[in-house]
Amino acid sequence: MKVLETTRLVLRPWTLEDVEDLYDYAKDPRVGPNAGWPPHKDKEMSKKIVESFIKAGDVYAIELKFHHKVIGSIGLHEISKKDEFGVMEQREVGYVLHPEYWGMGYITEGVKAVLSYAFEVLHIDVIWCSHFEFNERSKHVIERCGFKYSFTENKRLNLLEKQEVKCLCYSLTRGEYALLS
Repeated sequence: MKVLETTRLVLRPWTLEDVEDLYDYAKDPRVGPNAGWPPHKDKEMSKKIVESFIKAGDVYAIELKFHHKVIGSIGLHEISKKDEFGVMEQREVGYVLHPEYWGMGYITEGVKAVLSYAFEVLHIDVIWCSHFEFNERSKHVIERCGFKYSFTENKRLNLLEKQEVKCLCYSLTRGEYALLS
C-alpha cells in the first residue's frame, strides 16, 4: 500500500497506534450506521478493526497532515466483477470520516487521491462507489468525484440487525476519469 499525500492529508496504512483515533469517531452513532456497521462499544472492538485493516492491506488511514491525527478511512477493495464491465479490472472505494470534520472537503480530497492512484498507477479500469439512500453527505462526495449512477439495489445490513436499505451504486471508468482531469 503506497502512502498518498494531498495538500492536507496523508493516506497511509493503519498501525496499532491508531486505535484511539479510530475509537474516537467509530463510537459515534452518526458514523457506522451510514456505512453499514454498528458504533464501536469499546477500544477493543476498534483494535480488532485496525488489526483487520492491517491484515487486509486495502484500507487507508486518513491522517491530518499537520496534526498527525487519524480522522477517517478510505478503502480500495477488490470486488466481484460486475457484468456491466465484464472482465475489466474493478475495485470499490468506501470511506468514513469523523463527524467533527464533516463538510470540510477532506473525503473528497482523499477519494480523488485514491482515484488518481488507482487509475494512473494501478491501471484499474473501473471504480465503484455506493451510498445508502438516506446518506446525502456521501452522495455529494460521490458526485463531486465524478462517479455516474449505475443502479439501485436492496441490501440487508447483517451487522445492523438485518436492516434493509436501498443502496445506490455508481461507477467511474478510467476513460471517464481521464476526461475529468
